[in-house]
Amino acid sequence: MTLNLSRIIRHSAAAVITAAALCSCHHVDNKRLPAVRVNLVFWSQADWVTYGVPGAADYRRFIREERVPSNYPYTASTYTGFGGVLLCNDYFGNPVAYDLACPVECNSKIRLFVNDDMHAECPKCHSTYEIFEAYGHPVSGPAARDGYGLQTYWVGPGRTGEYMVVSN
Repeated sequence: MTLNLSRIIRHSAAAVITAAALCSCHHVDNKRLPAVRVNLVFWSQADWVTYGVPGAADYRRFIREERVPSNYPYTASTYTGFGGVLLCNDYFGNPVAYDLACPVECNSKIRLFVNDDMHAECPKCHSTYEIFEAYGHPVSGPAARDGYGLQTYWVGPGRTGEYMVVSN
């Protein structure tokens, strides 16, 4: 009995080490899109609740040139990246932001949407990305095959306590 338990532990440890080694060799390229400025500001908690993503697994798209969402107070200093910004709260309630352009297509007008499986999906190549727990890693399609992840942006507090989404 002890020998079998020891053998199971050894095999389990070997499997974990092998899986870790295989995962560490896989590199996700999340810098395929052109570097374009991002600057979204939510001046207060009330602004964050109104225009941001206050709950876990919430998401919202920001596209300045199309005024999406139409009620967000865009200013001359508001920038929404290459294809727009997909602002999300992960499953733990932490805000995360991605560029809306598909990194496979590299076209600012081909924008991701959130599908019924709660993955970001490209309408052209149909690649899907995990946006609520794996921070833009590819799930399926050409992006998964080629290792193209979503461009991420920094989300955090500004100097005076406001929430900000800015370029990395």
